[in-house]
Amino acid sequence: MKNSSRSGLLFSSENIKMIIQEEPQPKKFSRLHMIESKASFSLLFLLSPNIRLEANDCDTKLLFKKNQYILHYSARESTAELWTESPETIKYFQIQINYQYIFNLIDPESSRENAEILENMIRNNYIFLHKKTPPYMTVEMHMILNELISYSKKGMMQRLFVEAKIIKLLILIFEQFNEKNTTREEPGISFIVKKFIDENYHKNIRAEDIGKLTGISQNKIRKEFKNHYHMTVTDYISELRMLKAKKMIIDKDIMIKEIAIECGYEYVQNFTRAFKKKFGVSPEQLRKG
Repeated sequence: MKNSSRSGLLFSSENIKMIIQEEPQPKKFSRLHMIESKASFSLLFLLSPNIRLEANDCDTKLLFKKNQYILHYSARESTAELWTESPETIKYFQIQINYQYIFNLIDPESSRENAEILENMIRNNYIFLHKKTPPYMTVEMHMILNELISYSKKGMMQRLFVEAKIIKLLILIFEQFNEKNTTREEPGISFIVKKFIDENYHKNIRAEDIGKLTGISQNKIRKEFKNHYHMTVTDYISELRMLKAKKMIIDKDIMIKEIAIECGYEYVQNFTRAFKKKFGVSPEQLRKG
């Protein structure tokens, strides 16, 4: 996720509050306090590594790696403490959502499935406390957070935009939770490789590098990934990069060269060639059109 200089309250309405927090200077043994409102859900995305969290209403202490998140319900107003013993800044993005808003959105009385979703949220099952493995943000989640942080319009347009993106985030979380719970065995090679790509596709990595970095043979990676996802590793990396590029291209303040680098291309010519192959037009033509 691209760094942002914005810090503090980004959006506030009767039902939703968005906060991005980052310490101005990295220091050892940094500590921050985060407030959770009464009868609210808190979506917390950890954007820096090795953050420890302890909530007053939760007995379990969690150690977060970078790009992990939790969805936490707090019945009463409480304070969570975040700290790191590393000389790093603490950076997180928090979305607080009023309980009644979620209740109206899910409408638990309409079906048993909806009632179970709300119950899972209230019981804090989406933190994965029973497995002590907070989930990682997906590529789509990264993109949504970037959009929320960079959105500049105010008033009704901002409120509608924020609500739409939060609904999308919740859908992605529910899907990820169901996938994690239905997979009881250890994650297979294809899952490990996909997770690695999801976290590193924006870097200048090649398919052949993944075997060295994960310790899995290239033949196994190619075979199992294609069997499971019905596409090659190279095609999947390209797909993620092009998805990100198409979202960035509409921002005319960002140079094409910057987009190429942000999407993992060392040379802008290679980026332009891949973009035109995927969308049928060059990045410049799409931007003009």
